[in-house]
Amino acid sequence: MSPSPSTPAIPLDALNDKELEVLRLLAAGHTVKSIAVGLDRSEASINERLREARRKTGVGSSRELARRLDAQKIWDRKIDLPGAALLSETQAAPPPERGRWSKGQMMMLIAIPLAAAGLLLTATNPLELGENPGPAAATAAATSQLAGRWSLDVEKIPADERPRAVTIAFTPAADGRWHTVVSVETPDGTLRKAESTAGLDGVAVPVEGSMAGIDSVSLRQPEPDTLVMTLGKAGQRVSTRVYTVADGGKSMTETIVWAADGMPDIVTTTFNRIG
Repeated sequence: MSPSPSTPAIPLDALNDKELEVLRLLAAGHTVKSIAVGLDRSEASINERLREARRKTGVGSSRELARRLDAQKIWDRKIDLPGAALLSETQAAPPPERGRWSKGQMMMLIAIPLAAAGLLLTATNPLELGENPGPAAATAAATSQLAGRWSLDVEKIPADERPRAVTIAFTPAADGRWHTVVSVETPDGTLRKAESTAGLDGVAVPVEGSMAGIDSVSLRQPEPDTLVMTLGKAGQRVSTRVYTVADGGKSMTETIVWAADGMPDIVTTTFNRIG
């Protein structure tokens, strides 16, 4: 669909990246509230961006402006938006099968869980680039019970879908960053490994290793014992994962929100401390 001859094109040069980011998410079906939560901003801040976009373009409705921009197919051209590429629900296809544990979900479970701030309720990730988490980040990382080695409780996964073993090692690195290593033994006995070192500023970093399902990750740490992660592939969000330590540091819950159109799939797994 493209604008009709009587509808002038929106002047893209008048809009900055933050305004385009919010409009893209609005076009994807998000609300002001979910955008604010996902980008870790106030609703007033998001509304201000939309007001500025309306003022600059002369379009009276934010959703109409978003619709018209979507019709102009600008998202394919404006690929360097700060966070929308990973936040957009329409950019990443859901796992091929629905249900608690589809084959696609199990394979993505073995992809390295490295982190970014995000929010489970909206399955989005606040990737506001350039934010400094501040000196408290180093202290939070150093004192977090997340540090150590964890083993997936595979018995809680259906037998025909479970990997043989999955271990995650979280190690505080310099300047409040986290070094993460994931080792996986797949159902057929193949060994895979992936690792990365990322800050807590929501900036995506490359993932190294043999996990083909992802190529980037970003992280935030809202609480000392909670790590919220977003995994990406080719600039598209694959999943958002929240790791929370419980039971006096003996166990860790992983909640996975898979990218999908409409209501996302949510899976919960359990890891036990082994070191």
